[in-house]
Amino acid sequence: MAKNYISQEGFKKLQDEKEELKTTKRKEIAERLEEAKKFGDLSENAEYQEARDAQERNERRIAELDDLIKTATIVSEKRKHDMVEVGSTVRAKSEEATINFTMVGSEETDPQTWRISNESPLGVAFMGKKKGDVVEVHAPHKKIRYTIVEIE
Repeated sequence: MAKNYISQEGFKKLQDEKEELKTTKRKEIAERLEEAKKFGDLSENAEYQEARDAQERNERRIAELDDLIKTATIVSEKRKHDMVEVGSTVRAKSEEATINFTMVGSEETDPQTWRISNESPLGVAFMGKKKGDVVEVHAPHKKIRYTIVEIE
């Protein structure tokens, strides 16, 4: 199993989401369940079933967050900059383009802002590499070779 790497900021977001689900969301769902019970026969009550489904999703997400929080490895802001690791910002050049991305754990991935998971094909290819190394990434229709220009 891959390590669950996360920044301090990402860790705080997980904790905040869990707290929101355990307090506010649970209360809202409980109120919906009570209201739905007033509509009579629970076996044919769509509002009640919908509220029960929401409750199940909420509890499942709380359990998922519990697991993520328990297994999190918080990435230090103080890192070496001589090799690519979670938290590194990388500039790499291919024949076609130069890419700049930040290596993050899977919970903080955002391809639109070039926050790339260490578990993604690109992340796996770059992890542990150093400035000047050539990295080969398998894209859907070809292989792309990148040279690492800079690591921050």
